[in-house]
Amino acid sequence: MKPCIVSVVLLEIVILKGTWAGSHSMRYFSTAISRLDLREPRFLSVGYVDDQQFVRFDSDSESQRMEPRAPWMDKVDKDYWERETQMSRRAVRSYQEGLENLRSYYNQSERGVHVIQHMYGCEIFPNGSFKSGFEQYAYDGKDYICLNSENYMWTAIDPQAVNSKRKWEQRSISEKEKAYLEETCVLWLLKHLENGKEVLLRTDPPSARVTRHSGPDGEVTLRCRAQGFYPAEISLMWLRDGEEQLQDTEFIETRPGGDGTFQKWAAVAMAPGQEDRYSCRVQHEALAQPLSLKWEPQASSVWVIVGVAAGVLILVTAVLAGAVMLRRRNSGGKGRVYVPAAGNDSSQGSDVSLTASGLSWILQGLDPRRRLHFLSCSC
Repeated sequence: MKPCIVSVVLLEIVILKGTWAGSHSMRYFSTAISRLDLREPRFLSVGYVDDQQFVRFDSDSESQRMEPRAPWMDKVDKDYWERETQMSRRAVRSYQEGLENLRSYYNQSERGVHVIQHMYGCEIFPNGSFKSGFEQYAYDGKDYICLNSENYMWTAIDPQAVNSKRKWEQRSISEKEKAYLEETCVLWLLKHLENGKEVLLRTDPPSARVTRHSGPDGEVTLRCRAQGFYPAEISLMWLRDGEEQLQDTEFIETRPGGDGTFQKWAAVAMAPGQEDRYSCRVQHEALAQPLSLKWEPQASSVWVIVGVAAGVLILVTAVLAGAVMLRRRNSGGKGRVYVPAAGNDSSQGSDVSLTASGLSWILQGLDPRRRLHFLSCSC
């Protein structure tokens, strides 16, 4: 039997393994948060096709309607939006009942802030046929229950989840989920892929580079960074003398770049003088063949030279500005001042451009995707 794998991390940031070998997926992520007063819980629902958000609902928003988050969603009819909105509004009440039930299961007598997270969806093969379905829940940050996609039986991850498991099995909830995941979900996924094919079926190759960083203890770290790629599935691997270095490599998860593309880096530490033994291999669907990158000291020297030149230029500019101010003050502001032509300031312009590029990279990194949808039944 295939294990039912659940992780709370997957409810926030999902990494789709193998999706970009040709398969595609649609997933909904939801969160319900109880309040200290007697009001209904706040309910947030976000839908993704592959790595692209396409719908969002927030019960605290002014409109309280399901809203589009992708340009290709303007191709669906008005009935779709009305239906999705009504389903989401009903889900708020369902979540409220579920939160009350779970509070009793865990003997939480005092009302407090509690959270239910829910993720479900489907994945299809390249030919459009059903590949797998998935549904899982978490409560207060811990895995709670999930649906096994092979036999459509509920698996209680937490002892208290046995209550929900019995209730749902008596009401044949899993049969309804099977019909949705294998039929309805697949049909809508195919429709969204057709409507958004210019975005969803494109491939953007990564741009990559290797940088060197020195630690306070003298240790050297090489960092291989890739950015600007789509889809999100990518492989960065450090090799020493041609052999993979899995255990010694530090990775960050693939992150959105803020412009519809993604970014990722992998770092490896070593003793000084060993840098030439290491190479970074980058593999992505948009590349005809893998990239092999090494740290180039010459390239780093160029950056140092540019930085020093820019620093000298700034120092000279400051000295000239001081001299001009002194001359103006001594002459009562009536003296003539020589101003260099704009074309002579190319070095400073280059430095400003580099700074802006670095700022853009940092800002893109501050856009982590939190995928939080519709609870079809109370717990």
